[in-house]
Amino acid sequence: MSSIEDEFQHYSRAVKLVSNRPSDEDLLILYGLYKQSTIGDCNTIEPGFFEFTEKSKWNSWNSYKGKGNEESMNLYIQKAKYVINNYS
Repeated sequence: MSSIEDEFQHYSRAVKLVSNRPSDEDLLILYGLYKQSTIGDCNTIEPGFFEFTEKSKWNSWNSYKGKGNEESMNLYIQKAKYVINNYS
């Protein structure tokens, strides 16, 4: 495993331990970047209009379409550091 993958794994665990709940916007960004980092481009059917939570998550993931694995991991790490510093 490369060092970027190790750092990504570390921050994906650490961000779950913040004492205050991050904003929905920050959580959606983390979700989208995590999915893009681990799976790649969004490969699911767009949820229906009234599936608000699933639609928001799908939109977040889909917004990172085309970003590479390493770039997505770096963006995730940056966002996770922000969340840890601002919500702990």
